Amino acid sequence: MTTQKTMRKTSRTPAGTATIKTKKVVRRVKLPPNPFIHEILDHVEEQKTKAKKIEALKEYRDDSLTAILIWNFDSSVISAVPEGVVPYKENEVPIGTDHTSLRRETMFIQMLEGLHPEEAKIICLVKDKSLTEKYKITKDMVVEAFPDIRWSDRT
Repeated sequence: MTTQKTMRKTSRTPAGTATIKTKKVVRRVKLPPNPFIHEILDHVEEQKTKAKKIEALKEYRDDSLTAILIWNFDSSVISAVPEGVVPYKENEVPIGTDHTSLRRETMFIQMLEGLHPEEAKIICLVKDKSLTEKYKITKDMVVEAFPDIRWSDRT
């Protein structure tokens, strides 16, 4: 569920005439059932305090979320595809539609092209352990939210 609020700002030009700028502020109150990972991470990002972020991580915990967070924050998990920008085309289908190293890269690109664009971006960030470039979620928050995760023994 989301709520929308319109913010108006009035300013004066040097000539003395008034201009009005409006900006829609969308605040998510509750996520829909079975949210995408990007929706969960966006929701966590919207939280103002570390405690609220941890609470949101706990509320929306599932296997896919914990797998993404382990992949990103566990130094013993090494991506089998090269670091850097991935040359894939974003999936242009509507939301909710499911879809040797050279071969591995091709399969990886095909997988990304079948995902929702925001989900594909998250996978690319996580592959390079760069989730924190987009989301203010730290390993400490994940450790506190999910104390049962075993770290650094995935070899």
